[in-house]
Amino acid sequence: MITREPVLFPENATRGQMFALGVRWGVAELGRAVTIGGQALARAGDLRRAAARRELFRQMYVAGIGSLPVITVVAVFTGMILALQTGIELRRFNQEVYIGSAVMVSMLREMGPFNTGLILAACVGSAMAAQLGTMTVNDEIAALETMSIDPVRFLMTPRIVAMAILTPALSFYTCMMGVLGGAVVGVTQLNVPWTQYLQAALDFARAKDLYVGMFKALLFGLLITTISCYEGFTATQGAVGVGQATRRSVITSFLTILIVGYFVTRLFYYE
Repeated sequence: MITREPVLFPENATRGQMFALGVRWGVAELGRAVTIGGQALARAGDLRRAAARRELFRQMYVAGIGSLPVITVVAVFTGMILALQTGIELRRFNQEVYIGSAVMVSMLREMGPFNTGLILAACVGSAMAAQLGTMTVNDEIAALETMSIDPVRFLMTPRIVAMAILTPALSFYTCMMGVLGGAVVGVTQLNVPWTQYLQAALDFARAKDLYVGMFKALLFGLLITTISCYEGFTATQGAVGVGQATRRSVITSFLTILIVGYFVTRLFYYE
């Protein structure tokens, strides 16, 4: 059974000792989370069975179709805000025709994967943590293990594969909706013709921007699922513990997306 190791601080421990124990505990937690994430991905081949495929499609529907309305609204208004703020500054130099390039590059590199990751962490990751946490505190996970059913394979593998498939697709959709929202502002408020807006967007965007953005989205999907499922599997203390696990999954996912996004950008674009 997956458990969370408690942090035990000795009496009269110094601040340095407490910090060292906290770091050791954090590394151990990270190692356990990465381990179950790897185990879930390693069992992806089991999804060839009909029952497992049905669960995979159900998780894809929950993560994809269920999140589309929120993603659409956030993406469109993100593109509109980017276009408006960029266009106001570019107008000072009579270069507002290039707002399409700013919106396209920003959405592909950063804002598309970032917004998608945050929305999925809040909508899908929290639901995963709450559902698995409830199953854990109600001893349903222990019942699966009693029946010799691996809970990681049975519960986590369909979720992590569904997120790995859908997060890049949703990120690309977010980018396109953001570009469309930027076009609305460009045409209606900045007097930039649609053809010039689109031409600037296509001229300055590179294939590398798309690939890096999709790679970020893939990483975010894997991280959100791993964090949320691990928090659910290690929930304790009944309903209170489920609420705490859900809150930790969202906070940890948000921080991880920010940190990993920065380092991926630095890896691919820093020269």
